[in-house]
Amino acid sequence: MSGRTVVSPDSQGAGRFTFSPGVVKEGGRLLFISGIMAVNERGEVLAPGDIVGQTRIIYQSMGRILEAAGATFDDVVKTVDYITTADNYRATADVRREFFKKDFPAATGVIVAGLLRPEALIEIDAVAVIDGKI
Repeated sequence: MSGRTVVSPDSQGAGRFTFSPGVVKEGGRLLFISGIMAVNERGEVLAPGDIVGQTRIIYQSMGRILEAAGATFDDVVKTVDYITTADNYRATADVRREFFKKDFPAATGVIVAGLLRPEALIEIDAVAVIDGKI
């Protein structure tokens, strides 16, 4: 995590949640990761009805994109989670902890009426700052 600093005013509760109020990352290029849903190559939703399973599949897919760009989860500075019910949001926090080991990226959670695939419960996009080669 070279060149990465978490910005957290005391009132923002850093460390209690799976996000950082702000993240500064020096240098590098931006990698914009499109919204990812838990789907296979045929567009079929995986782990239907299972928010934890879908979230894990999404982060595994994100990890492959990051790796292809010469990056890791340490390089992710922002995520946006689009979730179909507020009840599902808390269940995703433990999965985030599996992939983001130390300082969490800045994050936004949005409750949506639905996603492109009706069986999908969550979609996540991200921005990373990378120093590696693409």
